[in-house]
Amino acid sequence: MRKLRCGLLGATGIAGQQFVDALAAHPLFDLVALAASPQRAGQTYREALSRGGGSAGWCLPRSPDARIAKMRLAAPDRFDIEALDLVFSAVETDVARILEPLYAEALPVVSTASAFRGEADVPLLIPPINASHLPLVRKQAQRGWRGFILPIPNCTTTGLAMTLAPLEEAFGLKAVMVTSLQAASGAGRSPGVPALDLIDNVVPYIPNEEEKVERETQKILGKLGRPADLRISATCTRVPVLDGHTEVVAVSLKKKASEGDVAACFRAWRGDEGARKLPSSPPQWIVVLEDPYRPQPRLDRDTHGGMATTVGRLRTDVVLPNGFKYVLVSHNTRFGAAQGALLVAELLVAQRFIGERDRSPR
Repeated sequence: MRKLRCGLLGATGIAGQQFVDALAAHPLFDLVALAASPQRAGQTYREALSRGGGSAGWCLPRSPDARIAKMRLAAPDRFDIEALDLVFSAVETDVARILEPLYAEALPVVSTASAFRGEADVPLLIPPINASHLPLVRKQAQRGWRGFILPIPNCTTTGLAMTLAPLEEAFGLKAVMVTSLQAASGAGRSPGVPALDLIDNVVPYIPNEEEKVERETQKILGKLGRPADLRISATCTRVPVLDGHTEVVAVSLKKKASEGDVAACFRAWRGDEGARKLPSSPPQWIVVLEDPYRPQPRLDRDTHGGMATTVGRLRTDVVLPNGFKYVLVSHNTRFGAAQGALLVAELLVAQRFIGERDRSPR
């Protein structure tokens, strides 16, 4: 089978650039169409990224693929649907509400935006955790769509859910408390976080973030169509770190366990069998560190290509019943954004929810 042809909305943003980088040599997907803001339609990708053109420029260490850099941007609502097999969306939420249904009428849309995460017929997927939720997308046919919208979770939710899933499976969870120290890149560049707000500072509030983390985690850990009966309390802050969200987590388990039991649970967890075979899957989903000074975002965010969640400082909590606390680091713009969305799309291919479209004459 040839590579599936895909378009990318929001190509010049931070998440969009991560998509471009990850798709340059992907074994399943061929990036053939790009879009950003309407004002940049007709520009080459390289022109749109130039600082003189008004954008903040390319933000990744590796230069954009030469072929993609020469591609011209389409207007965001003007992709040639017949030339595509799926669309990746990395646009802001308000734009996603307009553009994603437009393309879902005919194509699968895999999105990093939050616009449709709460819909009853929209699964919220992290493949190693809840691949079994995928069939829910078939209900979107009732909207009159031939395609569907499949968003990934909030980037803060991703690292948290990755560590809670093995604990729920092994011991059961009663309650979770989490405080996030979120990287600046999680705010994007439009509108982003002004540098003067973050330098020598911690911003103690991110609008709507805490509600997303609580609600989305319950949806991911729940059964198909029914959220988990789990109390979650989140406090979300922004810190002067470029990439990599740090989260301080305390959990109350249903079953008795020791620190060694919890550490062994993290280390042994392999997640959904099908997800382990996907091209973007790491050799290990959770890496446990013994060094009390780890994890740190600068040292650990790129573990296994930014697709592993790193855990450390595991210890007993003396306040919560049968409680434990730990610190995690998860890469917010890789597993929490573009690479996580590619992992979902790879699952769609593996389970035959998407494939080469029939373009024979009608």
